[in-house]
Amino acid sequence: MNPPKVTFFHAPQSRSRGTLALFEELGVDYDLHLLDLKAGTQRDPDYLALNPLGKVPAIRHAGAMVTEQPAVMMYLADLYPEKGLAPAIGDPLRGPYLRWMVFYGSCFEPALVDHSMQRDPAPHATSPYGTWQEVLDAIVDQLTPGPWLLGERFTAADVLWGTALHWTTMFKLVPELPPVRAYIDRVRARPAMQRAEAKDAAFLASQS
Repeated sequence: MNPPKVTFFHAPQSRSRGTLALFEELGVDYDLHLLDLKAGTQRDPDYLALNPLGKVPAIRHAGAMVTEQPAVMMYLADLYPEKGLAPAIGDPLRGPYLRWMVFYGSCFEPALVDHSMQRDPAPHATSPYGTWQEVLDAIVDQLTPGPWLLGERFTAADVLWGTALHWTTMFKLVPELPPVRAYIDRVRARPAMQRAEAKDAAFLASQS
């Protein structure tokens, strides 16, 4: 018997493009549920009943709802271990992989929002991330050896960070330092990433 498909809740030109790219990297089938952010369908009661914050990406699988982009990506990469996009438990890269998946939501996004709104961070004792410069320095230091976030192995973490850094540099929220620019270019050159960009453009056009 075939296992249940994943239902993917996606909106074009949003954070969920990273999950779309991960599906392309995985090369697996799924059921797509498109939301239209401009029309506000992410606030429809039916979707809010599944995901009360009304955010994307989200996935539903075997009766379980998974939200928050890093959690969605970790779930999918572990669901298809044969694809090799997540180091297994016991692999020395498993810890660094989890660290950088969680660092995205726990440190990078809060720091980015405060920085973009020109808000001072909370004192170190209470700030979830320290300072914006400390967060940026940590990312640059991790990317500098290359070619990927964890060195020679490409993982779902690169899908997350490659798409996030692409968007944030486009809007001048993150400086295009040489290690950052080179990393983004390597990620975006992958065929799966290019397919995801083309699909997302088509989805957006269908909603216009």
